[in-house]
Amino acid sequence: MDLFGFDLGAIVPFILIGFAAQMVDGALGMAFGVITNTLMVGLLGVPPALASQRVHLVECFTTATSGISHLLHGNIDKPLFFRLLIPGVIGGLAGTYLLTSIDGDVIKPFVLIYLAGVGLWLLVRGLLYPPPLKEARHVAPLGLVGGFLDAAGGGGWGPVVTSNLLVQGAEPRKVVGTVNSVEFFLTLSISASFIYHLGISHIAGATFGLIVGGIAAAPFGAMAAKHFSPKLMLILVGIVLSVTSAYGIWTAWG
Repeated sequence: MDLFGFDLGAIVPFILIGFAAQMVDGALGMAFGVITNTLMVGLLGVPPALASQRVHLVECFTTATSGISHLLHGNIDKPLFFRLLIPGVIGGLAGTYLLTSIDGDVIKPFVLIYLAGVGLWLLVRGLLYPPPLKEARHVAPLGLVGGFLDAAGGGGWGPVVTSNLLVQGAEPRKVVGTVNSVEFFLTLSISASFIYHLGISHIAGATFGLIVGGIAAAPFGAMAAKHFSPKLMLILVGIVLSVTSAYGIWTAWG
């Protein structure tokens, strides 16, 4: 069966992945990129630059929908939004340049190691949740590093920025909503940079499936931010990412 010229049977798994990843991302403010990128690079063998490009093109749609949902639910802290925005975009553009300048086979194991590290970090954050309350500081450097790792690793803005802000004691609901909203502008900049470096070939099928699933889940993710247990979700996502990335590292170097 064809859907807009695509084989529906082939893209259904990607629709489900996009839906599940966005549900987690909307509820926790993290993990859409690392979940989808880990599966593409670690299990499907997609080159890191192409995988990151696909993820960020999808996130242009999902983060826009999610950001609007969080705005309607009053989940955005405006001062924090602007403190993260510019450093995040600068870091994202730098990460894009690095990833497109290095051979995919060379950087793939290191991207997977980074993603495995993110998985372990989320697992630890889940086991130690809730974190001790402290005043949020060093927001601009955090945005710069988060944006760079998000582009270079195909995901990580949420795990890096949201986790650190939560550890520093910022209000969870506002952190999730604000980080998701800033991510729209980050992914838009990164996607434009990837298109400049790589073109728009090979952007079909799987990307379309991820977009459909992600957009469908985005409104539910914003509502879930008020109801899901962050501790359980962090633990489960951390386990999935760590195991999947470890498998990818084993196949890459095995």
